[in-house]
Amino acid sequence: MIKTAETYHVSVLLKESVDGLDIQPDGIYVDVTFGGGGHSKEILSRLGVNGHLYSFDQDTDAELNIVDDDRFTFVRSNFRYLKQWMRYYGVDGIDGLLADLGVSSHHFDDESRGFSFRYDAPLDMRMNKRAGMTAAEVVNEYTEEQLADVFYLFGELKNARKLAAMLVKARRQKPIETTAQLLTVTEHLFAREREKKEITKMFQALRIEVNHEMDALREMLLGASQLLRPGGRLSVITYHSLEDRIVKNVMRTGNAEGKVEQDFFGRVKSPLHLISNRIISPSDEELERNPRSRSAKLRIAEKI
Repeated sequence: MIKTAETYHVSVLLKESVDGLDIQPDGIYVDVTFGGGGHSKEILSRLGVNGHLYSFDQDTDAELNIVDDDRFTFVRSNFRYLKQWMRYYGVDGIDGLLADLGVSSHHFDDESRGFSFRYDAPLDMRMNKRAGMTAAEVVNEYTEEQLADVFYLFGELKNARKLAAMLVKARRQKPIETTAQLLTVTEHLFAREREKKEITKMFQALRIEVNHEMDALREMLLGASQLLRPGGRLSVITYHSLEDRIVKNVMRTGNAEGKVEQDFFGRVKSPLHLISNRIISPSDEELERNPRSRSAKLRIAEKI
């Protein structure tokens, strides 16, 4: 079911993340995760007539929420191509970039996309429905070793090897093509007290692999750190430790690996510095309105 902009996704840490951009009315800003358009609309509400916002989304469903505003440009693309698209539009510097890295509530609630184990659906999980491998192809075509790596690296599952072996054994009898089939094959491998959490991690791992999320995040953040003008802000909302680690590393050291480089005087060489070492989390009021925001963390950095 396709939803309206109002129900597509409830924006997380809306005021806090946009406040973090320290909007300049005539500035150029980028929202790399448009979704339902909540963050983009808030940014536009703070821009003057000469300001401009570029918003990215690769999902065709998000296009139904496009804003009709001369100060707004929608970019139908994965945010990993941030630098290329800014070059295409003749933009050599930006004043701020916002990223809400969570999967939208729309994706979890759409019964046809396979993002959630609440529904029996085809194992798809592609953010861009027009291209790329599906989760079913990953499950049925990857080697046992490749599957184990996916579940260990992207799901941080301790039983990754057992899980991979079970899938390879089951698919010899019949391809695993739906979320229900995946659960039937694997659910007995998860301890009952941790079952829901570990199944969530299994689905997360497949989604990250299908959409190459970690590679895309690294490319986008490095591109953003190069495009930001001095004083420009980077405001990023994360939801799990894998993406948060990359964001924190880039903001602190200028690289995704967290390798500290120092100058002659022992000062860390990085194009960014954290506005605060304190992680910003949703308020109690927001958690009451939107329980899905519970794992959200906001980090803000400024270009030196």
